[in-house]
Amino acid sequence: MTQLQTEQGIVKVPAGTWKVDPAHSSVGFEVKHMMISTVRGHFSSFDGRLEADEDPERSQVTGWVDVASINTGSPDRDAHLRSPDFFDAERYPRMTFESTRIQWVEGGTYRVWGDLTIKDVTREVEVEATVQGVGDDPWGVEHAGIAVNGSIDRTEFGLTWQQPLAKGGLLVGEEVKLLVDASAVLAPE
Repeated sequence: MTQLQTEQGIVKVPAGTWKVDPAHSSVGFEVKHMMISTVRGHFSSFDGRLEADEDPERSQVTGWVDVASINTGSPDRDAHLRSPDFFDAERYPRMTFESTRIQWVEGGTYRVWGDLTIKDVTREVEVEATVQGVGDDPWGVEHAGIAVNGSIDRTEFGLTWQQPLAKGGLLVGEEVKLLVDASAVLAPE
């Protein structure tokens, strides 16, 4: 695996159109349960695209997630999450993200701001993206690896269902950690 660097020490994805390879990528999340344990889940249906510019700060990122593809390992919980209490997947089948600004931090790390839409509520969010590397697979196809981490307050997107606990506290945490591990393939010209 090679990482491309400019003379300024910036690790970046080479210019071009990159499409997320869902077979080698994941879109996940973590949220506190009863304020004492962490529930992890992922979405199995998603897509994304990176229009990488020579100047990484002029690049654009877009993506979507099929809400009904949520999987936390509990069919009953997943059905509840798809219901109107949470995502209301029948009325709002997709979450979307579109970057508005990218800022280089150091090495291959960037701050990315963008519009996240959940249940027709759009809010600007900030995430950290790190270029993990760029390289060719055994068949000569170029891949770029990018890890994305961030967090949101789910209540700001209309995900307000809650159950208070008898001894104080809440059943479902309001902060949701976002965990994306993307392998993107350079689109043919």
